[in-house]
Amino acid sequence: MAEGYCVKCKAKKEIVDAVEEVMKNGRKAIKGRCPTCGTVMFKILGGKATPVSNPPDGAPPAPAQPPSKLPS
Repeated sequence: MAEGYCVKCKAKKEIVDAVEEVMKNGRKAIKGRCPTCGTVMFKILGGKATPVSNPPDGAPPAPAQPPSKLPS
């Protein structure tokens, strides 16, 4: 399991009820609870999350669209 720092206990502890999440900026993180005091613990993991894209069988992948240009 993941180990994180509990701010309330001021110690490193194993995160219980851990769930992996993706933050708004695309980074992965683990969120859970401290086994001693029950405070929410949050640990940011390295790297960005990779989007899962599985095109239907036999269909070619969708082409990437160029960024739209805004009028000046």
